[in-house]
Amino acid sequence: MELKQLKSKSADELKSHLVDLHKEQFSLRMQKATGQLAKTHDARRVRREIARVNTLLGAKK
Repeated sequence: MELKQLKSKSADELKSHLVDLHKEQFSLRMQKATGQLAKTHDARRVRREIARVNTLLGAKK
């Protein structure tokens, strides 16, 4: 998701998006551990988006 879209969300929406990202990150970690992860760049993308959401949540306080 782009930064403009994230900035337009409320704090509650960002928190729910963060939960979804953590679930996706867990799923990608499990796929990597079992050798089923085809797109290794997805793990990096999710990790960076989690950082973006955390930064925006800190700025909204």
